[in-house]
Amino acid sequence: MSRTLRVRQSQTVLPFGVGAVFDIQGESFVATGIGDWPQKARQRVESPRLAARLGVTGFYAAPPTANDRFDTPDAPGAPYIRFPSWLFCGACRRMKRWRIADEKPGQPPRCPSCSPGRTLAPMRFVQICAAGHLGDVDWWFWAHSRREAGERRQCGEREKLRFLVSERASGLEALCVTCTAKGCGAFRDLLDILGTHGMRCSGRNPWQRANEATECVMPVQIVQRTAGNLYYPVVHSALDIPESDAPASHGDEERAGRVREHDLWVSLCRVAGTPRADVFRTMIQEDTGADDRLLDALLAEETGQPLPVTSSDPATAPARPDLSREEWVAFTAPAPPATRDFALRGTTLGLGQETAEPWAGLHRRIGRIVLADRLREVRALSGFSRISPDASLVPADTARRLKWLPAVEVFGEGILLTLDQDELTSWEGAPEVRQRVAGMRADLDRSFQKERLQALTGEELSPCFVLLHTLAHLLIRQLSFESGYTTASLRERVYARPEQNQYGILVYTAAGDAAGTLGGLVQQGEPPRLAETLLRMTEAAAWCSADPLCAEHTGQGFGNLNRAACHACALLPETSCETGNTLLDRALVVGGEQVPGYLEAIVTTARNAAVDALEDM
Repeated sequence: MSRTLRVRQSQTVLPFGVGAVFDIQGESFVATGIGDWPQKARQRVESPRLAARLGVTGFYAAPPTANDRFDTPDAPGAPYIRFPSWLFCGACRRMKRWRIADEKPGQPPRCPSCSPGRTLAPMRFVQICAAGHLGDVDWWFWAHSRREAGERRQCGEREKLRFLVSERASGLEALCVTCTAKGCGAFRDLLDILGTHGMRCSGRNPWQRANEATECVMPVQIVQRTAGNLYYPVVHSALDIPESDAPASHGDEERAGRVREHDLWVSLCRVAGTPRADVFRTMIQEDTGADDRLLDALLAEETGQPLPVTSSDPATAPARPDLSREEWVAFTAPAPPATRDFALRGTTLGLGQETAEPWAGLHRRIGRIVLADRLREVRALSGFSRISPDASLVPADTARRLKWLPAVEVFGEGILLTLDQDELTSWEGAPEVRQRVAGMRADLDRSFQKERLQALTGEELSPCFVLLHTLAHLLIRQLSFESGYTTASLRERVYARPEQNQYGILVYTAAGDAAGTLGGLVQQGEPPRLAETLLRMTEAAAWCSADPLCAEHTGQGFGNLNRAACHACALLPETSCETGNTLLDRALVVGGEQVPGYLEAIVTTARNAAVDALEDM
């Protein structure tokens, strides 16, 4: 029976982008580099702002996948190849090295020794290295690894292997690879298969040709093919906002003014593009604090020259370019710009006339509400790493010849919520708040994720960022009950850079399939629904089923980058969070551990109102 295997267009960037291994219907595949994508079938994705920041010429999406009714056999699409190539039969336990020549269109791999042929299953272990290479485990070497080199050379058959299961043991000890070559009989169980064993790296990924292999001396690590450290994609996203001629688009307006007024600015413009310009640039940067991006933008505006591309190789582009400045300006403009894919309208909580608590307190602490009836987001994959997120980046084009990146576009809606600046400033100034965040900042400085997270938080982790980030998580969890969306269908964008005077969050639909087109999220932001949602969110956040352990924790999560935040109260699916579920603290929202929460008074008055209502009954 012929089977149909499909990968949706949105999945070709995340989670099944270039270099990812995934299972489907009992088979295992790996996504190849974009150099193998069909040229005529791919679709152009427009996002000039993101392309300029990443230093690429543009983006392309893989051909969309047809459904069962309109399926076209052998239609072009994003290519995937079978991996691992070592398969085994569940009946006779024979292992077979599967090659491309063995493939039959529409048919799964079959055992050549059984009748009728049983479907072969992939081996569950693969090898990776920190240079980003992926390969099959050398099972012949593993079976003979307990023997001397001379004995190994006596075995002339490298593919007569069996994958056996013992009934006298359990776990990995029950699994064994044995050689069935005549006169050999070597075997070894899989008890200590995970880890490093001195095997050599092939220097390439499965889809790369033999001539693309490099000499790799990195130690090889054997992991399960579904292990979390096998694939760390680097995905960038940007909202499609209208083009603006405002000075804010060039970075900090105040710093831009200081640059233009500097005594050496005219001299720099005259010698721009010459070796002498570096001297003037350095002196101006020391005096004004402007970065290279701001100077490049101002020089391009002054001289009429295009913005310089920092690198023609997407793999060496900045890991996390800051795109929040332009988005924040667009969302908070007095008259928000509007286009076909960017439609905003302002609203309120509807609590302007309320004098009773907790509604009056909620009104004081929440600032502006902006509803986005239509948003367009572009997500691009620049590359991936293996073993750890800070390991060597492998570009999406492993041949390093192409100047574009794979991307998808997602349309949806969202709610932007800002905090009251005066209330926020007063709360941030509390010594208890600053001391608690200082502990998180110290943990961040020790973390290997420091560089990646600082691209989102700014140079220094502020109480505002932790508060807004936690608030976004709590709001998404509450909206999953109120709106019908799953938490994985919603996504956050945190605007909390102190140097750019940001103090808001955006919650928007994120899924690229039917789960992200349910509709109705904007309606949840209209009065009085959003006020009621925020009150229920605050009451729910005040209690966690893991309390008091969660509330009193001094460091939990990966790298101890969280405080009062766990899966029972604040964590989200990884695809919904910008920081990978780090830098969260529920106590900064609702209070606890001698720390005043920004919405703590709301919790207290809501509880008192509930008690008074019960006493009056």
